Amino acid sequence: MLILASSSPRRRELLTQAGLEFVVEAADVDETPQKGESPAQYVQRLAVEKAQAIWDRHKAADDSENPNDPITVIGADTTVVLDGEMLGKPVDQADARRMLELLSGRTHQVLTGVAAITRTAVASEVEITQVYFDLILERELVQYLASGEPLDKAGAYGIQGYAARWIPRIEGCYFNVVGLPLSRTLAVIARAQEGPGDARVAL
Repeated sequence: MLILASSSPRRRELLTQAGLEFVVEAADVDETPQKGESPAQYVQRLAVEKAQAIWDRHKAADDSENPNDPITVIGADTTVVLDGEMLGKPVDQADARRMLELLSGRTHQVLTGVAAITRTAVASEVEITQVYFDLILERELVQYLASGEPLDKAGAYGIQGYAARWIPRIEGCYFNVVGLPLSRTLAVIARAQEGPGDARVAL
């Protein structure tokens, strides 16, 4: 049994695209950064904490009664980083404008922490993608903000939507920018299911 500890529709779509069967159960964890924590450490920690929160709800059911269907929980967290500042989901339109104005004409990084937990192992890694932005015209920015699309996305944009017009190229995994690096996620799941151990690698 595979459980996705996320309410993100984009992550659901990507896992479905990869041919996985899973159920969704969103995790509610404190996403406040810890003092001195790097962006990579932050997204990796939250991915593990989200997966752990859902695993704790279900671990009693993951016993010898279901030897052929062990539970694996996937957690993920994404942030956009520019000049060392993490840009999460904007709190309102003004915050979304601030983020997009910062990103305009600049190169930033998208980091996603991915974690998988089973009865015998915890595996987690971090994917990093470089994203290049063209200058954003004011009229396009106004139109984008009015659409409401930026409000539920880290960094206030989605590469698969209207904002694609500002992105001439990326270096790294496209799916990471959407919200879940598929290849790395499958590798993390495989490691956790192989168990035992605690394998946490931040790139």
